[in-house]
Amino acid sequence: MTEMKNQTVIVAGASGVFGRHIRHALADAGHTVLGLGRGEHNEIRGDLLDREGLLRAFAGVQADTVVHAATALKKPPMTHKGMYGTDDLRIAGTANLLEAAKLAGVRRFVGENIVFGYGYRDFGDRVLTEADEFGVTDPDAGFNRHLEGMREKENLALASGLEAVSLRFGLFYGPGATETMVQMLRKRQMPTFNDHGRVLPWTHLDSAANAVVAAIEADRPSAAYNVVDAEKGFGGMIRAIAHAFDAPKPFTAPTWMMAVAPYMYRALHINLRVSSDKARAELGWRPEYTTVEEGLRAQTLLRV
Repeated sequence: MTEMKNQTVIVAGASGVFGRHIRHALADAGHTVLGLGRGEHNEIRGDLLDREGLLRAFAGVQADTVVHAATALKKPPMTHKGMYGTDDLRIAGTANLLEAAKLAGVRRFVGENIVFGYGYRDFGDRVLTEADEFGVTDPDAGFNRHLEGMREKENLALASGLEAVSLRFGLFYGPGATETMVQMLRKRQMPTFNDHGRVLPWTHLDSAANAVVAAIEADRPSAAYNVVDAEKGFGGMIRAIAHAFDAPKPFTAPTWMMAVAPYMYRALHINLRVSSDKARAELGWRPEYTTVEEGLRAQTLLRV
């Protein structure tokens, strides 16, 4: 497979948690990064939801690839409202970014997505692949709104005429993503739950950033890839974090206590396994860590 090095890459969301990992990985691989966002530390100052302003910001910009890693999430969402900003960035933000990217002569669009697009439900022991339907309709209007965002982020890119690659990640953990949970555990504000055999897909942020680099450098990538390191139930992840960071042992709460937060309540009942074999075979991607425990141990070694 031919690799395309020394590219100029626009990263929407470069100042966010994942964006910082992407910027670092791209720089290490020899690419030039142009961060796109509203903050002053970005090379391109623009808001994905402000079409006219974004097009003005792209005047005179030339690049090879654009990465859409912008979200509106400051912390894990508990309610549907906590996802609305990200939903908007996945639809309106993607449409505006694609238009601006064409002005910059961009050839490839790499979009961050999440495996929850397969559905917020219990799939049992079935392992899902990229051949399974993505962005399926949910009878609940709240969840359907989020699924539409995941689906449209991919469809808009596929219809744009650019080379479109969607990376469907698991839940992020690692430096920048785990600290909030550690702080809550230390303050005894985070309970754990019995998973009853249910698992969720997890992706270390370093592994995710490496997948972005691989998708950028691949000669002829496919339209979508699952990128997941490991599987662990949400309750199991909380316990693993507490153990790795020597936080107080969390108390176990019944899941019905979260019924007041419908988004989180449904998330606690998801049972989802996905295969990342396609990313391994076609992109040469490998997870940075083989287990959640290994990834968490590595993070504790980074603490000063």
